[in-house]
Amino acid sequence: MSKPDFVYVTYIETTPDELWQALTDGDFTERYWFDHRVASDWSVGSDYRFTLTGEKRLEGKVLISDPPRKLAYTWNGCTEEFRRERTSRVTFELEPRGNVVKLTLTHDNLDEAGVTHRGISEGWPMVLANLKSLLENGKTLGIPMPAPAVKETATA
Repeated sequence: MSKPDFVYVTYIETTPDELWQALTDGDFTERYWFDHRVASDWSVGSDYRFTLTGEKRLEGKVLISDPPRKLAYTWNGCTEEFRRERTSRVTFELEPRGNVVKLTLTHDNLDEAGVTHRGISEGWPMVLANLKSLLENGKTLGIPMPAPAVKETATA
């Protein structure tokens, strides 16, 4: 078995159902994911997308939807730079542990030196720290959105 490219584990004082809703509800994701809104019906095989101010930023297909235990989807960035990379996969595993939920995020099938790998290495810890703070304290950490992994170039 190959080692996943990125794994992040945190413990959040919440319920599995509340955490599942936070991961899958667009109104909620906008609050902790730097204004990114997710949309899907979360059925296996369905499309999902993340948008920022109406512009599509990420998209893919739902691979596993087992509420409130496991969610997995493909991950495709929507810019040309990201489209040159292979499709990666994100998996969330939610395990109740008394009054907390152990959340394990695995992001694998990444191009080692790719834009996605660079971006998620900083991005996921920030997103999940905001998520944890919001669920436990009712507010995010107030950290600024990370800079894009790719600098956008102006066209003449």
